[in-house]
Amino acid sequence: MSDDKIKIAVFPGSFDPFTIGHESVVRRALDMFDKVIIGIGFNTTKSRFFSIERTTEAIQRVFKDTRGRVEIKVFKGLTVDFCKSENSRYILRGLRTAADFEYERAIAQTNKAMYPEIETVFLLTLPQHTYVNSSIIREIIKQGGDASLFLPRDYKI
Repeated sequence: MSDDKIKIAVFPGSFDPFTIGHESVVRRALDMFDKVIIGIGFNTTKSRFFSIERTTEAIQRVFKDTRGRVEIKVFKGLTVDFCKSENSRYILRGLRTAADFEYERAIAQTNKAMYPEIETVFLLTLPQHTYVNSSIIREIIKQGGDASLFLPRDYKI
C-alpha cells in the first residue's frame, strides 16, 4: 500500500499520564486506521508531572503488541502542522462528556479552517472510562495513592 493510501490518525495530547481511557480509544481506532500516531504535545497552559521521556517509554510498552501500527512521537507547535508533517488527514479525539464535545468541537472547527483537508474523528469513551481523567489520576499519584486501576496494564510510572 503506498503512503498516500495509508490512513494515519494523530491522537494528540499531553498524556500526563496516559490512562485506560486513552488506551481504549487508540485500540478501537486501529479498526478504522492503518496507523495511529500518539502525538505527545506541549500544552502551554499546563506544566508536566511526568517527563516526556518517561511518558513516551511507558506508552511504547502499552502498544508493543501492535506490530508498529501505533507510534509515539513528541511534537511542538500546532497539531495541524504536526498532522501535515506526518501525512495525516485525521485527528483522533476521545469524548467523555458533553462538555468535552463543546470544547473539542471548537478546536476541530478551528483546525478545519487552518487545514481544510483535516477531519477530526471523535470516539466516545466506554462508559466504564467516562470518569477517568489525567488530572484526577495525577492527584492520586501525588498523594501517594494507587492509580494502577486507571492506567493501562503495561504502563509503568
